[in-house]
Order: sequence, then C-alpha cells, then structure tokens
Amino acid sequence: MEQNTQEQLERREARRKRRVRNQIMAYTTVIIFILVVAVGIVFGVQYLTKESKQQEQQKQEQVDELIGQESSMEEPESEPEPESETVPELTPEQKLDELVNAGIEVMPLEDKVAGLFIVTPESITGVGTAVKAGNGTKDALTKYSVGGIVYNTKNIQSEAQFKEMVDNTNLYANYPLFIAVEDEGGKISPLAEKGLVEKQKNAKAIADAGEVDNAQTVGATMGSYLAEYGFNLNFAPVADISSVENSVMADRAYGAEVLTCGDYVAAMVTGLEGQGVSSCLKHFPGMGSTTQNPDNGLSSTDRTAEDFRANEFEVFKSGIAAGADMVMISHMAAPSLAGDNTPCSMSEAVVTDILRGELGYEGVIITDSMSLKAISEYHGADEAAVMALRAGCDMILMPENFELAYNGVLEAVQSGVISEERINDSLRRIYRIKYADKVEE
Repeated sequence: MEQNTQEQLERREARRKRRVRNQIMAYTTVIIFILVVAVGIVFGVQYLTKESKQQEQQKQEQVDELIGQESSMEEPESEPEPESETVPELTPEQKLDELVNAGIEVMPLEDKVAGLFIVTPESITGVGTAVKAGNGTKDALTKYSVGGIVYNTKNIQSEAQFKEMVDNTNLYANYPLFIAVEDEGGKISPLAEKGLVEKQKNAKAIADAGEVDNAQTVGATMGSYLAEYGFNLNFAPVADISSVENSVMADRAYGAEVLTCGDYVAAMVTGLEGQGVSSCLKHFPGMGSTTQNPDNGLSSTDRTAEDFRANEFEVFKSGIAAGADMVMISHMAAPSLAGDNTPCSMSEAVVTDILRGELGYEGVIITDSMSLKAISEYHGADEAAVMALRAGCDMILMPENFELAYNGVLEAVQSGVISEERINDSLRRIYRIKYADKVEE
C-alpha cells in the first residue's frame, strides 16, 4: 500500500511539472507573440506615416499643378511691356524759343508796344538831363515798359554815379532792358570823352594800320569796359564804305575797299559780342557815298542796286556772318532799291525784301534815330514809327516825341493797321537777344 501511495505521489509530481512546463511555454509564446505584434505595430505605424506623407505630398503636387493650370487658363500670357519712348532733350535754341514765347504770351499789348522802343532817359522822365534814376525813372518805367535806354555823354558824371543810375534803372524795369550807347572809338566814345576809359582808335585809324586783328582787339576792349559800366548794346561798328571824298562817314568807316571793310567789320563784331555786348551794323544799305548828314536833312543817292550789291551788301554780309545781333537802317533815300524816294528806314522793299529776304538777316532791325531831321521834318513821330514797323523794322530808336510815337503804334495795332502777331515777331527777335544768356548750352 505504501508502494501504491508512493507511485501516486510520483505521478502527481510528474503531472505538476508538466503543467508548470506547459504554463511556462504558454507564457513564453504569449510574450513572444506580444513582442512580435508590438514590433509589427511600430513598423506598421512608421510605414503608414511614411506612406501618408508621400500620398499627402503627391496630393499637394497635384493640387499645385491644377492651380497652375487654372491660373494659366484664367490669365492670358501678358505681352512684354513696350519700351517707354525716350523724349529727346531740347536743344539750347528750342529752350530759348520756349522761354521767349512764354514771356510774350503773358505780356499786355501796351507792354509789347513799348518794348519796341529804345529811348533816352529824358524822353520818358521829362527832365532836361538825366544823371540819376530815382522815383521819376521808376514811375516812367512802370507806365512805359520800353525796350531799352540809350545814354550819351551828358548822362555821365562819374563812374559811381553812372553805374548807380544804370543799376537803379534795371531794378525799376518790368522787363530786361537794352542799355545802349554809341561808341565807335575816336571822337564818338562817351566814356572816353569823360576820361573814364582809354580812348580807342577810330575805324579809319585801325584800317590804316593794316592789321585786321587790331579791330577785334579794339572790339574786345570796348566790350569789356562797356559791360563793366552796365552797357549791353553798342551801336557799332560802321559797315558803310567811305567811297567818295568828303563822305559823311569819313573816318568812321574802315575805308573804301569791300574785302578790307568786311574783314574789319567782322573782327569788330567778334570782339564786342565776345564780351557779351551786342553789336549793331550801320547804316544799311550803306550811306558812305553821300555827303549829307541825316542830322541836317534827307540825303539821297543815285547809285544803282548792282553797285550796292557788289559793295556795301558784301560788307554787311560779313558782319552778319560774324554774329551781329542788330542792323541799323539809315534814313537815306535810295530809289534804285526802294523804288522811290521813301527813306530806307520806311521802305518795305529795303527792310523786308532786301535785308530780311535777300541777305537772309534774322536778327533785330532797328531804325536810325527818328529824331533826325531826315525824318522829323517830313513826318510826325507817330506816323514815322508806324511806317518803319510796317516796313519791317523791329525797333524804333529815339523818336522825336516818344509818347506820340508810342500811342500811334498802339492805336495802329488796336485798329488792325499792324497785326499783333507782327509785333510778336519783332518781340521774339528782341527777346532772343535779351534771354540768350538764360539758356545753358
């Protein structure tokens, strides 16, 4: 019995051990399964995440592609913007024209008309001899905006006095003025006559020396001291040919030879203009063959048109080519050119057809002094001024009675005898000189 009991115990122990072993194997299997599952989950999640990112990226790329296609369909391909046109820069000449035209456009008619006159200070102030510019000058220039003032020996007392008078005159003016003088050298030289500058040789003396360069040197010297005293216009040089004995031009001309005179005149023009002083060729068409001074009355010549063209015209052409800003018309009668005994300054044939047309002159044409007996004995100041402008002159110099001449021209424009556009043409030529230094090259 004890043996049976022992066997039962052994079998029971064996069964217990098998259960334990089986449990251990089961636990191990479960643990291994769990580990495998866990590892699978980890790798699966990583795979799914990666796959999801790839799919998301692919979707985004597809969306971007669709958006791009839609944009290209909605917005047609823009054409390249055209290149902006380059506006060419204005030339100095064009700038000057714009400046001049703008000024004239806003100018009252009364000022336009007054701007055609160069007068003495006495003629607008009423004083006997003007030696200063005070309230009288200020009032006169406020009423009459004249184009310029011409001074003579009697207006000059000293350097300080004269410079102050010119400075004040310019200050009172509404528009730029021509400050003018007649300085030919020799005995016709107001500043030298007052001992303020050294007297220069006259035309004959310069030509007699035989050196053309001397004329330019004299012109430059004159221009320098004239500019220092405030002058910007000199009624010189003489372009007449002294072709007869006792010529009215005598020692004021550069001789009787065409080529010689032309060279000297051109040199003098170059000298003056180089110093900023406008030159004025005189006395077209040439009065060197006469012996009658226009101060004493009307002179006349029977010379042929061909003679003028072969002589004086060539001299004037030389001066024009050198850059003369002005040409002065004489009061001499030249029937071969004018067609009758009308003074050249009042002849359309001489002023417009010949000087402006035939010689091609584009600068300012000014009359000789209208107070000379050659004019004043035959015409009133108003009639003379109107006739000169209708002939083609741009400026009236020293009318015998300024107010009468001014009102005569004003009425002529207002009534249509002279068109305002005709006046504007003259003003353009005048202000192209006055404004020339306001335009940069």
